[in-house]
Amino acid sequence: MEPPQTAGEDPSSVFRQETEVRCRRRVAALSAPALSASRLTLPGVMDAEGRVDESRLRMHIFKNGGVSPSERGLAWRFLFGMYPCSSTALERSLLQEQLLVRYRLMKRKWQQFLPSAVRIQLNGTDAELFTAVRYFDEREAQIQQQAQDQSEEVKDRIAFLELQAQILFERVTFDQEELREAARIIDKDVPRTSRDLAYYQDEGLGNLLVLRDILITYAAFHPEVSYAQGMNDLCSRFLEVLDSEVDTFWSFSCYMEKFSRDFMADGLHRKIELEAALLKELDPPLYTHLVKDNMESFTFCHRWLLLGFQREFEHSDAIRLFEILSCDHLELISQQVDRARYQERLGLNHCTEESSESPQQSFNTDFTFELFICAAILLDNRESLLRCRDDVQLIQFTSSLQGKLDLNSTVKKAESHFYNYCKRCARDYMNGHCRANSSKHEDFFYQLRSLFVLK
Repeated sequence: MEPPQTAGEDPSSVFRQETEVRCRRRVAALSAPALSASRLTLPGVMDAEGRVDESRLRMHIFKNGGVSPSERGLAWRFLFGMYPCSSTALERSLLQEQLLVRYRLMKRKWQQFLPSAVRIQLNGTDAELFTAVRYFDEREAQIQQQAQDQSEEVKDRIAFLELQAQILFERVTFDQEELREAARIIDKDVPRTSRDLAYYQDEGLGNLLVLRDILITYAAFHPEVSYAQGMNDLCSRFLEVLDSEVDTFWSFSCYMEKFSRDFMADGLHRKIELEAALLKELDPPLYTHLVKDNMESFTFCHRWLLLGFQREFEHSDAIRLFEILSCDHLELISQQVDRARYQERLGLNHCTEESSESPQQSFNTDFTFELFICAAILLDNRESLLRCRDDVQLIQFTSSLQGKLDLNSTVKKAESHFYNYCKRCARDYMNGHCRANSSKHEDFFYQLRSLFVLK
């Protein structure tokens, strides 16, 4: 799988684009309304009125190893659900205003409820944070001035949207102690967030405070989730790519609708158990080695799965991987495999009546692609893992991988493991339920293999 390129671009051009995107050193905008009318130039993904074919978008991301940096911000707004893929450019411009007004009201509501949390709590030991506050305050002043300079027509429209938002959030209440505790933890975590990135350097220091406001707003309006350590790193990834406070909040919120359970104990334990189960399928001896001596929890994979391997790859590759994982490619392929297998079963003339009444063995769709990525890393380092004798050695080993893994190689291996897993499941089903001739089997596996782009 190669790095993403648009037609006519050479690798040096792509590198320059990515460098420009990553080297922005200003405080993020409050909102990015101009993007609502922007177009994706990905082949066949967007129609003339601006509607996006979601399946094509997700397939493009997987097969091309992500999108080019110049299209990433807009693509993410569709990929993570801030913009409905069925929306037109005109509809998105109206939606952008609505989301802006709602976010501002939500932030104002918790700030009025807990005024002590409006400003970050500084302990005086981080001089850069004082500079960050200054940059952030300058941005706030600019936003207020821009609001005052709006036309009367825009002000009237905003006032109407604010009235709607007030009705929508009128009954929302907060638990003061829980919100205060969430803000306290956020104030500890945010200053440690990706400070080595250009996005958080120079004037970009103010983005730490933007990130803080997004996280507290999320915690305030999602008390069932609130805030957990690791969310700052995840949300930071959205902020860096989208470069907009409002758009980051809504995209992050959409993502958390699906994955908030991962930040809770039961969800994370479930994911680790699935990883162990998958490794047992792919390499029983390695699994057996890792589960002895109380290593069955696979806790050394904790950070990988929680943050989408954010620190195991070079930064730009980690962002690409996050795109790949978020396009749900495994789920899409699993559905196609099931359809292909069903058609194959219908075409077989020698299935017994008993087998037709038996429940169809299905692929374990809980084995998401991130689990295959994790398995690929484990299998690629099999010999080193077999030499680990306890949890401490495992953690030391996995920590040594930070920033050293090759994305293209890892994704190819993960695809291969997934393909082999699907093929084995399909063969087991067909051998167990139908008596088909070899050519039929070959036809089916050719269909299965053609679903992948393994280079």
